[in-house]
Amino acid sequence: PHLRRDRELRLLRYGRTMRSRRVIARMLAGAVLLGAVAAPVAPLVPFGPSIAQATGLGAGGEFHRLTPTRIYDSRPETPLNEPVPGPKPATNTAPAFSLGILGEGGVPVNPADVLAVVVNITVIAPTGSGWLNAYGNGAPAGTASIVNFAAGQTVPNIAIVRPGADGRLAVQMYTAATNGSAHVAIDVFGWFSTSGYSGTDPGARVEPIAPGRLFDSRAGGGALGQRTAVPIMVRGATLTTGEVIPDDPTITGVMLNVTAVNDQPASSATFVSVLPADPAGVPPTTSNLNVVAGQIKANMVFAPIGPDGRIWVYNDAGSTNVVVDVAGFLRTGSSEPTRGRLIPLTTPFRVFDTREATWGSVALGPKQSEDWSFADFASSVKVAGVPAGPQLAVIGNLTSASLGRQAPSAAPRSYLTVFPADATQPGSSNLNMVEGPAVPNMAILKYGAATTVRVYNDAGYSHYLFDASAIVLA
Repeated sequence: PHLRRDRELRLLRYGRTMRSRRVIARMLAGAVLLGAVAAPVAPLVPFGPSIAQATGLGAGGEFHRLTPTRIYDSRPETPLNEPVPGPKPATNTAPAFSLGILGEGGVPVNPADVLAVVVNITVIAPTGSGWLNAYGNGAPAGTASIVNFAAGQTVPNIAIVRPGADGRLAVQMYTAATNGSAHVAIDVFGWFSTSGYSGTDPGARVEPIAPGRLFDSRAGGGALGQRTAVPIMVRGATLTTGEVIPDDPTITGVMLNVTAVNDQPASSATFVSVLPADPAGVPPTTSNLNVVAGQIKANMVFAPIGPDGRIWVYNDAGSTNVVVDVAGFLRTGSSEPTRGRLIPLTTPFRVFDTREATWGSVALGPKQSEDWSFADFASSVKVAGVPAGPQLAVIGNLTSASLGRQAPSAAPRSYLTVFPADATQPGSSNLNMVEGPAVPNMAILKYGAATTVRVYNDAGYSHYLFDASAIVLA
């Protein structure tokens, strides 16, 4: 209902042609499956968003950073908070396991304090292709996916997840393989407080910006070698878009899209970590990004800034280039009544999927862009039955579902960039993809005029989808 699709069929033939789509986000009674979706991406079910916070809009939704800490590991050689170590079964339609998040890694014990947590979930050694989702224990599973993987891959992704009423997260996993399984590791990076938070730390507000590039080792300094870290100044830095990050101690964290370009002659399997201080050659105990030789991969990071205004990017093995794009920052001491407060959805919600007939079943072609209006989605989000009101951005998981060839003999390599529809296209990316498995990454979509964002695809024919997990109030 009320679906507006201004389709331009010539976009498959010509260069940079725009098409517009309107996102529908309405709760449908008796939700039914609209159509099968090939693994490893989760199926599409029209299940409308609902909001975790039930105590009004007056306060809450501030971010509290933590020292990155591993809080769960299913592997027998490094078990953590797992009474029966070993690979977790892919139960497909039911949670594979649940994890108590309260009191772990610095998250408060009191459930009345915790609105959502920021976790990095890594799938390790899966026996088949598939996907993983996480949500509050006891909440509806919905249709979203956080991590997409192929057999044997190690794939991490960051997520904002609201714990269930019992303070636990449910982890659901699907694999195409019969009796599939995978190991899972979970790191916690921070949490968002409720309006009833009783602590003294006021936390930080989210300030999304049009994305811009902060650092690219290929443009100077060269690739990072084994157990090497590079400092990057954040406060006062000017991005490639011309935006300046305030040189202000109230800027305590930064939301980064970090890409490892691991295609050097000396590249090997490695991990990349973003830290507030120099690790001095000592491997960190947590990672933000895992890549194999030849791979180009991005991951979103909620990174704390050190007292000197810098972050440090660490590479563990081989030789890899690192690219850092800024999607927003975290600021303390705001006097605005609502601006920058984050509100998580009760369950991640699939907003659109370009493979589905509802959205035209047409891939986005090479060097092409299309606009998505989130006006209906934003107006449908409610807190305790009350509309959430004006919003700056939506946060969720952007997934490249498939990348088709432009010519039969040429395997494509591409990237997707999402930015406010009224902004100049930035020289940054949200995720990088090649022909083959689906590629997920958290994305912070700052709205342009009329609550609209623009998606650009660089090469090949890209099908993609977006699962919303939280909104940022204006």
